[in-house]
Amino acid sequence: MAGRGHRPSKASAGRPRFWGRHAVTAALANPARVVRKLWGTREALAGLSLPPILPVVYAEAPDLGRMVPADAPHQGLVIEVDPLEEIWLGDLLEQGRDDRRPLVVLDQVTDPHNVGAVLRSAAAFDALGIVTQDRHAPPESGALARAASGALETVPWVRVVNLARALDEISEADFWRIGLTGHADQTLGAVMGEAKVAIVLGAEGEGMRQNTEAHCDQLAKLPISEKVESLNVSNAAAIALYAATTR
Repeated sequence: MAGRGHRPSKASAGRPRFWGRHAVTAALANPARVVRKLWGTREALAGLSLPPILPVVYAEAPDLGRMVPADAPHQGLVIEVDPLEEIWLGDLLEQGRDDRRPLVVLDQVTDPHNVGAVLRSAAAFDALGIVTQDRHAPPESGALARAASGALETVPWVRVVNLARALDEISEADFWRIGLTGHADQTLGAVMGEAKVAIVLGAEGEGMRQNTEAHCDQLAKLPISEKVESLNVSNAAAIALYAATTR
């Protein structure tokens, strides 16, 4: 493994179940995703192109409803999958060596809906990928895949053991690390410059940890009104990615 850089975490134990048309069809279309089983209504399955070796179970909508969290919008489709294979940070940084795609780093953002929404924004603005800390990020799950609306299958997601060391490696790959925080003096637009950027965001409420801030090259804030104390982390990520890609 020499030369591959910062060690990723182990894949989460167990097989998650995804539901909803976007999450299911994206997983089926992802050659890197192992899909173990598919349940669906005849109507929902009718339009899908399915691999012949995939076990398919026809089910009624109420039966599917009992397989997912209460009131989850399964849209007649549920799959069981293996978690994606782990990605090395060094490999991801190599993929972005010759372009200016931004990177998103999340510091202890644990809500699966937020991480899923960040993945969706990362896909929308063609980010290089997202980086999270292993022990303080949600596993792949149906709720996360649903919020990501297919982006879980297309945006590289690196889980690292030590976020500070990962930020050092990101810096060595010529990224300008910008930590978003409300107590910064300057706005994101003022500090961005022309370098490749890694946008670093902390959890709602607590924000970035002090050691994470210390591993940023610059702290910045979004120019939001004083009527609002802060933005949801996924909203902040979307705005920052828009700013980075429209410089």
